[in-house]
Amino acid sequence: MERGFDSAIGTPFHIDWADTNCESCGNCVQACPTGALTMKRRKNYRKYQIDKKVLTTCPHCATGCQYYLLVKDNKIVDVEAADGPSNKGLLCVKGRSGSFDFVHSGDRIKYPLIKNKETGEFERATWDEALDLVATKFLDMLVGSNPEEAHPVIGMQIRQAVQRGCKLIVVDPRDIDLAKKADVHIKLKPGTNVAFANGIMHVIIEEGLQDLDFINSRTEGYEELKEIVKDYTPERVAEICNIDPDDLRKAAIMYAKADKAPIMYCLGVTEHSTGTEGVMSMSNMAMLVGKLGREGCGVNPIRGQNNVQGACDMGAMPTDFPGYQKVDNPEVLAKFENAWGIKLNPKPGIKATEVFPAAIKGDIKGLYIFGEDPVVTDADTNHIIKALESLDFLVMNELFMTETAQYADVILPGVSYAEKEGTFSNTERRVQRVRKAVELEGEMRLDTDIFIDLLNRMGYPQPHLTSAEIMDEVASLTPSFAGISHKRLDEVGSLQWPCPSKDHPGTPILHVGKFARGLGYFYPAKYVPSAELPDAEYPYILMTGRILYHYTTRAMTGRTPELMEIAGKSFIEMNIKDADALGIKDGDKVKVASRRGEIETTAVVGTKVSPGETWMPFHFPDGNANWLTNAALDKFAKAPEYKVCAIKIKKA
Repeated sequence: MERGFDSAIGTPFHIDWADTNCESCGNCVQACPTGALTMKRRKNYRKYQIDKKVLTTCPHCATGCQYYLLVKDNKIVDVEAADGPSNKGLLCVKGRSGSFDFVHSGDRIKYPLIKNKETGEFERATWDEALDLVATKFLDMLVGSNPEEAHPVIGMQIRQAVQRGCKLIVVDPRDIDLAKKADVHIKLKPGTNVAFANGIMHVIIEEGLQDLDFINSRTEGYEELKEIVKDYTPERVAEICNIDPDDLRKAAIMYAKADKAPIMYCLGVTEHSTGTEGVMSMSNMAMLVGKLGREGCGVNPIRGQNNVQGACDMGAMPTDFPGYQKVDNPEVLAKFENAWGIKLNPKPGIKATEVFPAAIKGDIKGLYIFGEDPVVTDADTNHIIKALESLDFLVMNELFMTETAQYADVILPGVSYAEKEGTFSNTERRVQRVRKAVELEGEMRLDTDIFIDLLNRMGYPQPHLTSAEIMDEVASLTPSFAGISHKRLDEVGSLQWPCPSKDHPGTPILHVGKFARGLGYFYPAKYVPSAELPDAEYPYILMTGRILYHYTTRAMTGRTPELMEIAGKSFIEMNIKDADALGIKDGDKVKVASRRGEIETTAVVGTKVSPGETWMPFHFPDGNANWLTNAALDKFAKAPEYKVCAIKIKKA
């Protein structure tokens, strides 16, 4: 600001920093060539004091940002962005400032804990005592029985593309910041994604913009879909979705005529009782105009968590072995039985959200949870607590005494991403290394070492393996990972599966020339309303989601004081018309209730949401939206309907 000798670093027009639209991402600091801008934490060290810089992968969302952990005296003191294939030298506020304070937090669980049944208190135990108890109990049971906020770096790159002239269509019930940059913003009613997609396809077919060559050569089911979407006129869809029919037409024509046009979606599509059909509808749209299997196109799920892609890839689903090899396929089963030397159960299990109802019924007696805090993150908190209290035995492998850990019988202390070797797989199927930066005092152990000790105690002779050796075993049994190893990742940086051999470069784009199933299937999806809609008693729709500054339960980001200073309390976004009708002003305390519970929070009044609709984050214990949300499940994926439930609001 100013010029000459009066030059100074400051905010535009000298307004208070808290009132600016600065996201605190720190990218300006890293880009500053003179050192005039610095991060406050740089006061705690000098560059020459850094003992080592460890290249690793961010633990937050699934963008897969690469950065260096800067270590001084066995303590992480800072983060420095790397020019990774996904982040290209950028980091968001969580990656730069919320990814390492928690590693050294004073409330880390450092020793095994066993709950005293008489007092209800946790008592320190040895690893042998804890693991013996876990193995014995489980054996007994076996015998007896908007990209900008959720994925900020992707959001930054979208903004940059728009600045270069790229057209942008935003479909979101809220006036998210990205909508300000959009050529078209479809501010649709929550839970109407399928109707919207069918309306887009209606316009494309009506305008003759479908790719008939692609449809005829690479797909099936087109005629049935065409018959379904015939009824989804712009006027009918406008009524269902509460949008302008002309905006629908404009968006459809813009998407169809574009040479390259990727569809990018996140949990706003999947977390509905019809979420799977919402995703299939996105695929229908892309196939209709031939925008699959080529660069700059496709249907791109922006995965909600840093390694959810990797977890699925490794078989963390009840139907699959690693690489999506099916449990009920006799040939696949025989391969894994031969490799592991044991008979395996050929029957698929149940999905995570089905576990809690089964626990209440008594069908599931014991549970081992690691890296998850369902009391905070799952829909209908009262339902989750009832399920946990119904268990005979609960084991938590955790870093902190979370809300869920308090219900455990045994807590096994694990290590964070900064204390272990391994890989994360991002939303592009890009496998990248995670590297150990520090080793803390205490008796915390690797997840894999804990599993291996339990396997041996429960009768399976499993030798201890390093993370690199485990990856080699994965490659030996999983065709799509056959060419991936730690050694190769250390040499080339990252690989995208399928990577079927050691000389294969990886696969950046799927479905080139042919779909995995042969012909792409136009799934005949019809619009079905959400499981719970507003009525006279509960007249408002509640949506939920994340904010820029925090990640899920705040187990990591909540231990960075500066992030809590920026955003540290619960709130509910309301439309000004609804607030006026209820006598509620911006900043007022309000009580919010659904058929499942009631919480108190703070009203944020404006026009970001439409009349009759509200929005809340679930990060904060002073008003967690999941006490209110509906556990109605999608019939395919069994994901809860986090994005739509009915509520009532009154001034506290």
